[in-house]
Amino acid sequence: MPVPVRGGPEDENCAMAQALGVVGDAWTLLLVRDVARGAHRFEDLRAGLGLSRKVLAERLRLLTGAGVLEKVPYQEHPPRHEYRLTARGRALLPVLLALQDWGDTWVLGEGETMATTDGESREAERVHGLRGAVVPRLLLPDATGTPLDPVADDAEFTVLYFFPAAFADPAAYPPGWAEIPGARGCTLESCTYRDEWPAFVERGTAVRGVSTQRPDEQRAFAAGERLPFPLLSDAAGELAAALRLPTFSTAGTRRLKRLTLLVDSERVVREVWYPVPDVVASVEAALAAVRERTDG
Repeated sequence: MPVPVRGGPEDENCAMAQALGVVGDAWTLLLVRDVARGAHRFEDLRAGLGLSRKVLAERLRLLTGAGVLEKVPYQEHPPRHEYRLTARGRALLPVLLALQDWGDTWVLGEGETMATTDGESREAERVHGLRGAVVPRLLLPDATGTPLDPVADDAEFTVLYFFPAAFADPAAYPPGWAEIPGARGCTLESCTYRDEWPAFVERGTAVRGVSTQRPDEQRAFAAGERLPFPLLSDAAGELAAALRLPTFSTAGTRRLKRLTLLVDSERVVREVWYPVPDVVASVEAALAAVRERTDG
């Protein structure tokens, strides 16, 4: 007979029980989600979640007390604070992405592992809802490990293309990669952006690729394909969590689904391409969108 294991909410030795004591409430996790998305002030959080002032204050007090959020002053008279994720709070981002991945796959989807989605899915609707959203300021390591803002500060527009993975050694792809819908095509996509890069630069547009790969993996791939633009690693899930980007898991690793954003100099998302069934056509569409905005 299996031996009963003590593990209720009061079990001080069960990490899961203790973690749920901090973030086991739906509103609490959604608060962490919204702070990650760039909502830092009390009224912004209240407007986004529709919580009463009392309930919101209680949740914020819980999260600051647990060291998940910290209060940062932004005004002296009268004193005002905003809420920021601590290192402990940022460590929750993979948990949020895992919940979203599970929801996209098993609640909104049919349980199939995919690097894409149906164009009429609720997942696609959520991603297209990024039009008009502001990309929060954060830093991701580039292929050399240097922290870099995903949105270029010296460009009129930035094309951010998110891809599952690309490796210098074809043998490095996870088992069954070619059978995952939407996973193939990362090398072709990056090389097409490489070939069209001068046309983007001519129109004051930066190009940046983002995946969850390690910087050393990205560095080997970028060197092998002679990419003239940066690849950024979102292995920690900061940008994915901030924008609620769709992900999928394979071989024990979370990957970004393929999509493209056009972001202006004010960090506002102007165009969204998702799903991306044809990677070459998606690059052409991004270039056409830039030309439309800069040639007149």
